[in-house]
Amino acid sequence: MKPTVLITGNTGYIGTVMAKHFKEASYNVVGLDNDLYRENSLFSSGDEAKPQKQIIKDIRQVTANDLEGVDAVIHLAGLSNDPLGELNPGLTDEINCVSTLQLARLAKSKGIKRFLFSSSCSIYGISSVDFSINETGRLKPLTAYAKAKVDAESGLAKLADENFHPVFMRNATVYGLSPKMRLDLVVNNLTAWAYLKGEIAIMSDGTPWRPIVHVEDLSRAFKTVLEAPHKKIHCQAFNIGSNTENYQVKDIALKVGSAVPEASIKILNKMGPDERTYKVDFSKFKDAFPEFKWLWNVEKGIEALLDAYKRYSLSVDDFESDKYFRVRTIKSLLESGKIDENLKIKGGQA
Repeated sequence: MKPTVLITGNTGYIGTVMAKHFKEASYNVVGLDNDLYRENSLFSSGDEAKPQKQIIKDIRQVTANDLEGVDAVIHLAGLSNDPLGELNPGLTDEINCVSTLQLARLAKSKGIKRFLFSSSCSIYGISSVDFSINETGRLKPLTAYAKAKVDAESGLAKLADENFHPVFMRNATVYGLSPKMRLDLVVNNLTAWAYLKGEIAIMSDGTPWRPIVHVEDLSRAFKTVLEAPHKKIHCQAFNIGSNTENYQVKDIALKVGSAVPEASIKILNKMGPDERTYKVDFSKFKDAFPEFKWLWNVEKGIEALLDAYKRYSLSVDDFESDKYFRVRTIKSLLESGKIDENLKIKGGQA
């Protein structure tokens, strides 16, 4: 029997895919999530993604009892992107940093050795595109979301010792199909525009660089790191993605355009708070785990998304609703009174 792994955020976009992956690998999975996006499913995740034990709880309210019998922690839970993080920077720090460190301290006190933290390449902010930035590169977080990731990494490093091994998984921008679909991620979004509206709308000028990684490959990478020897991963940061999957946004649009040739590309040049642009070097992960093979690339991912949008009858109404956009969902839940100003569910478990 494989170890018991706690996956926080297991009912979310990444979490539903990752929980299924670990279950298929015979892990005993404990899920912990406030299930804020319970109504945001594109399709049913089925029993494959259901953990052996599910805890419905706000990450800020985790106790030592929630970690009973757990051998390792994969920490995904938190406010999930830059626009969402900007709604209330103080809350972003509380949820994405303070709660991360509290969970880590509890895990350490319970003798749990492995703690994989889902960080982000967004912590690099703006970097020269003349070279790809690696894990030793300058961190330049531009948003509350990215700053909380940097601070969480720093705090986790201070907790590390011979019995506690945090790892910082600096993920590229994720894409691909999930039961808890998100259309606020660049590949998913541009593909949906093309499929539903016959155009590919780019909100920036198209020049920013983004590394991307498929959600299924991401899940496999987490498993690979979790199973590595302590000395190989102890207090290490790994950029998670492939060197071949660094793209300018306009190049992603062209890839989508090749798959949907009738769609026209529109450069809207309406930059929001996120002005990041960075090329990322993923050589450290490749060198550390040479046996790992990336199974997805953007062309294959776009084709799979188009097939899924058709299969699950994604509609223009869906695309224009709050359902698959995290910041819109949170605003809608606030306006409806289902969550309070601290983003806690009213009348439910805190």
